[in-house]
Amino acid sequence: MRIALSQLTTGPDPEKNLRVIEEWTHRAADAGARVVVFPEASMACFGTPLAPLAQPLDGPWADGVREIARTTGTVIVTGMFTPADEGRVANTLLATGPGVEESYDKIHLYDAFGFRESETVAPGSRPAVIDVDGVRLGLATCYDVRFPELFRAHADAGAVGTLLAASWGAGPGKLDQWQLLVRARALDATVWVTAVGQADPGTGPGPVPTGIGHSLLVGPDGTVRASLGADPDLLVTDLDVDEVATVREKTSVLANRRPEVWR
Repeated sequence: MRIALSQLTTGPDPEKNLRVIEEWTHRAADAGARVVVFPEASMACFGTPLAPLAQPLDGPWADGVREIARTTGTVIVTGMFTPADEGRVANTLLATGPGVEESYDKIHLYDAFGFRESETVAPGSRPAVIDVDGVRLGLATCYDVRFPELFRAHADAGAVGTLLAASWGAGPGKLDQWQLLVRARALDATVWVTAVGQADPGTGPGPVPTGIGHSLLVGPDGTVRASLGADPDLLVTDLDVDEVATVREKTSVLANRRPEVWR
């Protein structure tokens, strides 16, 4: 399966960001991509008041993404914000395209490093997977990467990969943590992990979100198969679905689990 990692920079205007998504999706489709993954907060960058711009999944912004997916014949996975309770929003991944329609609300909120995402964002409550041409893929967002359980839940649901969208914060050690965590989650669940982040704020024009770039594709054995630097860039790469079964025969971490011991 050919997947495009769209490491772009978004600003505060959802309509302008939609046009960028359209441009990058056409580029990815021209390169043969079947799935095009955009970062978390692709609808509008963090630092923007989220509640006034949040839209439902049947709103105009999501419908715009659906039209781009229909026109290009791709499945698009992109971050947006949907209305939630108590004036908050949900940090939502929309996955849409021919034969695919699903959404995932970020389960693990970023109440860490002095920041409290839960003050403005309501947590999700269920994992989500999609099926693209018979290939099952899980959905995850940013801080989720610190929680192995979600990636194993994807594997238990039959997924051979997880599509991880992020707007990863910069800081001491954060790049090392990003790369280590993505590789670890691939090993924990023996799945492919396609990790797509916002580009580094210093490399793009205008108002920009938190991001360090360095999107990467990691194989089910934990090795990095393809990666980007800090700048906005598009990486189109192939995912070998059959390799998952081969790795699981050798590294039987899912089969060897002892959940009864930890209950």
